[in-house]
Amino acid sequence: MGGALLAGWKKKRLNQPLAVVEPQQIKLPTGVKRYAAADALPKRFAPAAIVLAVKPQSLAEALPAYRRFADGETVFLSIAAGKTLRFFARMLGDEAAIVRAMPNTPAAIARGIAVACANPRVVPTQRALCGRLLGAVGEVAWVEDEALLDPVTAVSGSGPAYVFLLIECLAGAGVAAGLPAELAMTVARATVSGSGELARLSSEDAAQLRRNVTSPGGTTEAALKLLMAEDGMAALMRRAIAAATARSRELAD
Repeated sequence: MGGALLAGWKKKRLNQPLAVVEPQQIKLPTGVKRYAAADALPKRFAPAAIVLAVKPQSLAEALPAYRRFADGETVFLSIAAGKTLRFFARMLGDEAAIVRAMPNTPAAIARGIAVACANPRVVPTQRALCGRLLGAVGEVAWVEDEALLDPVTAVSGSGPAYVFLLIECLAGAGVAAGLPAELAMTVARATVSGSGELARLSSEDAAQLRRNVTSPGGTTEAALKLLMAEDGMAALMRRAIAAATARSRELAD
């Protein structure tokens, strides 16, 4: 995700210098300087924003090195799943300006969506900066209630996996109905991606788009009678989102 953000910033040509702290030798865009550790950053280094794009289990070890920037002048933008604003305040101090965001993997093709929440230390200019950083790879929405990030994680953070599973299931069902495997996968991928783009561009809501495809007494209606049954897709998805939401809360600090 950090790499997707970096690529988006370069493509959008954000008029700000970029530096990356990464212990491993990695290929970076031209003009981006790599430091092996936070301790190697120049003493007078004064970043407008520090984006925390590391695994959640690594944060407790990584954050102390950044505490010297937690004076309110620098905003910390975290895209680490599960770690709360309270966790960051405990690690960085009460003066730290912190934004917690949940992006998703379509950010890799600049079609992601991120939902963000700021602590009271974040000033409007810092909020706007984080909006620009996240907006370089997709849409951005803000919430005031941090608890909403748990269901957001369940719906959009984990959501791409559900869509990929749908492609797998469509292709598998096509094979079961007699299609060659390669053709079934080609048709399933194109159908899901095309339908998603239609939903994005259409002024009609998803329910109306579904009705537009469904002719009375036709093939689509026959399938939807099963998918929309009391124990069908809607009920299964509610249980899935509830399970993911619960797990997100368990992973919090």
